Amino acid sequence: MGKRRMGRRAFLRGIGTAGVAAAAGASAAGCDAVQRLTGLGRVPRRELANLGDKLSVVGFGGIVVMDETQEDANAWVAQAVERGVNYFDVAPAYGNAEERLGPALEPYRHEAFLACKTAQRYRQAAWDELQRSLERLRTDYLDLYQFHAVTTLADVDRITGKGGALEAFLEARDAGLIRYIGFSAHNEVAALELMDRVPFDTILYPLQWACWYRGRFGQQVLAKAREQGLGILALKALARGQKTADSAQRFPKCWYEPVATPEEAALGLRWTLALEGVTSAVSPSHAELLFWACDAAGDDLSPLTEEEVAALQAEAERVNPLFTAV
Repeated sequence: MGKRRMGRRAFLRGIGTAGVAAAAGASAAGCDAVQRLTGLGRVPRRELANLGDKLSVVGFGGIVVMDETQEDANAWVAQAVERGVNYFDVAPAYGNAEERLGPALEPYRHEAFLACKTAQRYRQAAWDELQRSLERLRTDYLDLYQFHAVTTLADVDRITGKGGALEAFLEARDAGLIRYIGFSAHNEVAALELMDRVPFDTILYPLQWACWYRGRFGQQVLAKAREQGLGILALKALARGQKTADSAQRFPKCWYEPVATPEEAALGLRWTLALEGVTSAVSPSHAELLFWACDAAGDDLSPLTEEEVAALQAEAERVNPLFTAV
């Protein structure tokens, strides 16, 4: 066992569970309006801004079923639904995830909130990809359709310009093919500019402790999303940092280094879900991580203690964050 892994164990032991003080930068307000399920499972639900929908605080990330058997996909979706998960997020960029998720989710489609994304930036290409996604997902509408991974100002210009993908999104909403319009991004400048140009319903954005504390990443975007009343959905809550030469290969579908234990998963999830306005955190790309998140959500969503925040801030200094502010 290397020194780094032993350090992480010591870090987890050190944070403990003492105290109930609200964490600086991770507000107790984020835990308001949490509804514990009584019939469907243990995962709570929260209001998605003022849109009228209640989403499970853990979202089922579509990469979980990518490159898996249909039997496993069916079983994991059924188990997630039984646990109370009703928010599912997928994209064509995730290999064959749509083909796996569609049949698995079909028996539960009436109770699911299904989100999909497109990386296409022009109208016709986005429209065509939407039609393919609907077919693969075996549904006649999506609850949420998102511009995927908006990264540059050029992306923003293409999406919002004449003949851009926004035109397809608006047409699809008018036709009843999608209910809400959102976007995901990994760049603060692009995210802020896009929010200035388009009245979105939701944003899907990395909100993770190492990015926040060491990378100073997420504060501006979260504040603007709250100001605009957007539904806020989180990425990378169960991340740790960039992969290194000695990173474990336990989770090969993760392009970054994820948490390594259920205890780390619980801490990361609690941190993200305690941010004011955050409705749900999408799980990483393996079923084990998904169900660690489900367990954590069912067990304890209390705000971080002052001791836990201090420990995370110190740990962030030892991590190369996935994203940093420009």
